Amino acid sequence: MTTPTVLFVCVRNSGKSQMAAALLRQAGPGLVRVYSAGTEPGTGLNPLSVQVLDEVGASIEGEHPKPIDPAIAATADRIVVLGREAHLDPPPAGTVEVWDTDEPSRRGIDGIERMRLIREDIAARVRALLAELAVHTP
Repeated sequence: MTTPTVLFVCVRNSGKSQMAAALLRQAGPGLVRVYSAGTEPGTGLNPLSVQVLDEVGASIEGEHPKPIDPAIAATADRIVVLGREAHLDPPPAGTVEVWDTDEPSRRGIDGIERMRLIREDIAARVRALLAELAVHTP
């Protein structure tokens, strides 16, 4: 039995990709190897992302923004790019999908409520991804 590897990518690796990784680790502990990275890593985690993850018991303790590790990208079963801003150059040969996540600020929703809505959108996508990976895992 092989354990699938998922790499979540966004621009800064301080919010959405970190949230997706934490939520996948929480939803499928030990079922998937989970990594996150940024195309232009920031300097720290988004405090609101950390707060809304804490609300649901998904920890990102010890995490920090980091660049894409070419070795992980080359061997990942799935690379998920969160949002349309991050671009992989060059794109890896494996399976890459883009999650065009909800952006509540376009509807005038900001702050902690915005981040909660983003978390819930990502959490639903993570659950679907976990179910899909389970189907393809021997």
